[in-house]
Amino acid sequence: MSASKIRSSSFSRNFSAVPTSQIPGLKSGPNGAIFISSGIPDLDKILGGGLALGSLVMVMEDPEAPHHMLLLRTFMSQGLVHNQPLLYAGPSREPRAFLGTLPTPVLSKDDKSRDRDTEQDKGLRIAWQYKKYFGEHQQNFEGQKDGKPEFCCDFDLRKPLERHFLSSNHIDCVSLQGSLNLATLKDHCSAFLAQFTRNGGNMTSAGRIAIQSFYAPQCGYSNMEWEMLSFIRSLKSMVRSSNAVAVITFPSSLVSPTFLKRWQHLADTLLSVRAIPDEDKELANLLTGYQDMVGLLNVHKVARFNTQVPFILEATTFSMKLKKRRSLVLECLNQAPIDGSSGTSYGTSSSCSGSSTTGKLDF
Repeated sequence: MSASKIRSSSFSRNFSAVPTSQIPGLKSGPNGAIFISSGIPDLDKILGGGLALGSLVMVMEDPEAPHHMLLLRTFMSQGLVHNQPLLYAGPSREPRAFLGTLPTPVLSKDDKSRDRDTEQDKGLRIAWQYKKYFGEHQQNFEGQKDGKPEFCCDFDLRKPLERHFLSSNHIDCVSLQGSLNLATLKDHCSAFLAQFTRNGGNMTSAGRIAIQSFYAPQCGYSNMEWEMLSFIRSLKSMVRSSNAVAVITFPSSLVSPTFLKRWQHLADTLLSVRAIPDEDKELANLLTGYQDMVGLLNVHKVARFNTQVPFILEATTFSMKLKKRRSLVLECLNQAPIDGSSGTSYGTSSSCSGSSTTGKLDF
């Protein structure tokens, strides 16, 4: 073979001139993947490191509770904290007003109030007073570690995001209310993603697209299922060839079963949220920590690029809890003791193991 010929492979990695470790909010993953954070540390861990650049994330809403808003708001806030350009599309007439509901990062002086049982904390629990001598644990009030922005912040859902994050000129808002077609939204997405194309040049940042309640009745095109399917397919194609991530939430109960299957197939990462009844005595006796749960999160599909090896989840259903009524955490479901008394949540089992009068329970 002549020297002029270059061997090529169907699997190729996109290397940027600037290492991802030096770019705020980005980190390298396996098989050449690059991740950005979802804004929830537990969700990043569940998904294998975060949201892969070039992926389409879809979240199926629950009509009984707006738990999908917790995922969408933290996703948007995490990008603004890292100064990543954001395109938001919502069903309200004034979509920019939604930015006022985004949560703010937890300051380091308040981190002690959130007891996160990580392996690193376990190893230093005995010698906790020596933590101040290790530079890797020093954090400042800007959500940084070692002088670099944190990959994922803890957010206080009770406090709005500071105004200086919202004053950036990298935020574009689009209203979906009363739209008769999807051409305008598609044009906005195309123009937004044009600045993050993978052309082999320097990658200095990543983009985020957040589309809320895509099938909401107040949208003028909510009955144009084929047009909406075509838009999702086009958006996925544009995102795949860019350094960006798109998150779409939609009320799955309003979508016909035939089109729902098509939408789910197009998603690279597919999630769903579900509310928990306020007074479900049977469920309270079945699960530990039921009183602290605000909802359930189901992981149906996880994006995998440059590999044919599937990502094996430790669990597919997780409980959504609010620690100190402000920070969202995700935990594996655990079955309560047979007598219904409270137990310890280990967060390592993928199912509700153990036997009962109804047999083995598996989530």
